[in-house]
Amino acid sequence: MSESCLRLESTYTNLPHIFFSKTSPIPVQKPEVVIFNHALAKEMGIDLSQFSEQQEAEFLAGNLIPDGCTPFAQAYAGHQFGNFTMLGDGRAIVLGEHITSSGKRFDIQYKGSGRTPYSRGGDGRAALGPMLREYLISEAMHSLGIPTTRSLAVVATGETVQRENELSGAILTRIAGSHIRVGTFEFASLHEDKTITQALLEHLIDRHFPSLKEKENQPLALLEAVIEQQADLITHWMRVGFIHGVMNTDNMALSGETIDYGPCAFMDIFAPDTVFSSIDHQGRYAYANQPYIAQWNLARLAESLLPLMDADRENAIEMAEEALNAFEDIYKSKWLSMMRSKLGLVVIRKEDEKLVTDLLDWMHQNRTDYTNTFRNLSKPELPQEAPYATESFEAWHNRWQNRLGEEEQGWDSSVTLMASVNPAVIPRNHKVEEALQAGEEGDLKLLHDLVKALENPYQEGDHLIPYQSPPEPTEKVYRTFCGT
Repeated sequence: MSESCLRLESTYTNLPHIFFSKTSPIPVQKPEVVIFNHALAKEMGIDLSQFSEQQEAEFLAGNLIPDGCTPFAQAYAGHQFGNFTMLGDGRAIVLGEHITSSGKRFDIQYKGSGRTPYSRGGDGRAALGPMLREYLISEAMHSLGIPTTRSLAVVATGETVQRENELSGAILTRIAGSHIRVGTFEFASLHEDKTITQALLEHLIDRHFPSLKEKENQPLALLEAVIEQQADLITHWMRVGFIHGVMNTDNMALSGETIDYGPCAFMDIFAPDTVFSSIDHQGRYAYANQPYIAQWNLARLAESLLPLMDADRENAIEMAEEALNAFEDIYKSKWLSMMRSKLGLVVIRKEDEKLVTDLLDWMHQNRTDYTNTFRNLSKPELPQEAPYATESFEAWHNRWQNRLGEEEQGWDSSVTLMASVNPAVIPRNHKVEEALQAGEEGDLKLLHDLVKALENPYQEGDHLIPYQSPPEPTEKVYRTFCGT
């Protein structure tokens, strides 16, 4: 197969061999494209028009590998729910790094492509439903303006996978800035060989942080840059009510992208303790805990970098702690700036934090919908619903209106700002599950309709009405499960 449709390299395999195993996808019986992301393909300059329909399916399933490619699975470790374990790509294989016409580099990875040396007894396969979920949610996140891995395609394999039930098999083609994780550095540090961690550090800086090459203490500079990067990402999640669900250190990508869409969901009724993972019994990864877990994960990265920061371990620890302790203020500043924008505010006032927290407290007490409440605030008239008629809300609303009066930009500009950060539509879990269930049964209309509705989430339109209401009691999905 010619690679004229791709510009593939593999700089990751220049790292020490402990970081990967060269291995190829295990061919599947009857690949068939279920959904293909034409917009992403065009954006990346991936042209499959030379292929027949069957060849396209074979390529996207990993049956057909471009000439000169050496696919590989990555090794890494991670803290899962606080417990350290050895991991690796147990069902994913990187084809290579595609270079776009603008010079940007992206991993192309097959997820569900069969067993690898890191499968640990698993079958290396994936089911159709979870792969469609990742496609749908990752593309919704992209449209919401949130850094994320993306999905090029989902291919049905023509085979079944055995979980609790027998399910249709599928492979997702994932596009990512890279797949280097906090857990990759944890894996490197296990070997107690500074040259191994140094090689990974240099590779990451080359790929994502080239400006740090001029820094005197690159490991410390990297830690500080990643702290800033992750504070930005978590702020985005909080802005739209996104709950990742499984913030293990192997799911913190150092590309700054959201990665792994297993037990994730978007919050309907505002409740800071909302959890969607079926195995998160203690609420470790609840909505409100996400910034704290991010800081915890960053501490694990710092531990891995200590030997490179300073020959004197005590000095290294002091440097790392100072950087980590700054996370709280960095995040809080970003979060408060974000919340101001959700309320149409630009000018900074000391009282803004209380204005924000009082609104969130009212939303929590009155069980109002997170997305719709912020969108409603920018409308000419508030909804004729009981919570908005309470004295507490009216008092808050008057404070907010007075605060808006201090803005130089005027009401219309505030509304424009609010509309740019408060989505009109999100992938509500009950609608996602409805579309996935139909898709698993062979009816893809609901999935395509939902994908279309989420393409421009900040623009109002009658076509969004079916997707804007929170679920009825009988429609609620209280838990989601890791992709299988």
